[in-house]
Amino acid sequence: MPKKIVAFGEVMMRLQVPGYELLAQADTLKYSFSGTGVNVASAMTKLGHDGYLVTKLPNNPLGDAAISFLQRLGIGRDFISRGGKYLGMYFLENGFGQRASRVTYTNRLESSFNKAGVSDYNLDLIAEQGDIIHFCGITLAMTDQVRETMKILAKKVKEKGGIVCFDCNYRPSLWDGGYEQAKPHYEDMLGLADIVMMNEKDAMYILGMETKESSREEQLKDLIPKVAKRFGIQTIAGTHRAINSDNTHSLKGYMYKNESFVFSRNLSFSVYDRIGAGDAYTSGILHGELAGFPAEKTVQFAAAAGMLACTIVGDTPMSTETEILSAMAGTIEDIKR
Repeated sequence: MPKKIVAFGEVMMRLQVPGYELLAQADTLKYSFSGTGVNVASAMTKLGHDGYLVTKLPNNPLGDAAISFLQRLGIGRDFISRGGKYLGMYFLENGFGQRASRVTYTNRLESSFNKAGVSDYNLDLIAEQGDIIHFCGITLAMTDQVRETMKILAKKVKEKGGIVCFDCNYRPSLWDGGYEQAKPHYEDMLGLADIVMMNEKDAMYILGMETKESSREEQLKDLIPKVAKRFGIQTIAGTHRAINSDNTHSLKGYMYKNESFVFSRNLSFSVYDRIGAGDAYTSGILHGELAGFPAEKTVQFAAAAGMLACTIVGDTPMSTETEILSAMAGTIEDIKR
């Protein structure tokens, strides 16, 4: 029987500059709707589960367009509230070579979602029906009322026996007070989470933990077990990424569970659209856990899901389990007939 995967988060309008132009050069923009919650809920539907989004959308044509987009992705609208006037937006400029991609947010704190409070949602119903609920640090960085709703909902889900997933997703541009402001809120969410997406940098910078190790992998092996023990987290997973000299990307996934690490192979691949690959990886971890995959298969599956997401335009992962398993096997075909 399919599991109900519920994601709490903002729906944003993505306005993308064509090709590799800068905003200052372009005269057209392509719009779509996205957000971490959208990406995770949609990816889980592609993997055979029932994906739902907990959000609030404006009660106007912008909100109607967003609803239509979510329905095309197969995301359930049962927990979507309506009201207010605005959607958060971001402009995306694609990087090339040594120039990084750039995201510029606008109108975000005035959005219907970020103005919403606890009373805008039926939290008891959501907690009763959701098998897994997903939260992320991007949402945590928003407003006091959004943070309050996150924490109350996470507690209710745990009380009902559901699984809480939290992706650290720290974004410096979203925290006016930096790590010092973020730390207590991250500690609250880590204390409620069963599955966490984070790396050694999150442990060092957000939580202020120290390590004598110098390489990223050794820092990871030193710090992640301490985080798991301190907060009682069952599974911690994430990726190490790099951009190669030939403009391809490399990705290596890891998962810490049952007091041991499992790493994926180091994957190198060309990138068409980078945004959303982390959400694809998270969805792969959740699917592997729900499907009862061995840890080695789960982390390899998640890494392949992240790789495939980089080959698809738009934020939202679109790959099925069959396609991801094929990528895991190293199958690259010219045309499927």
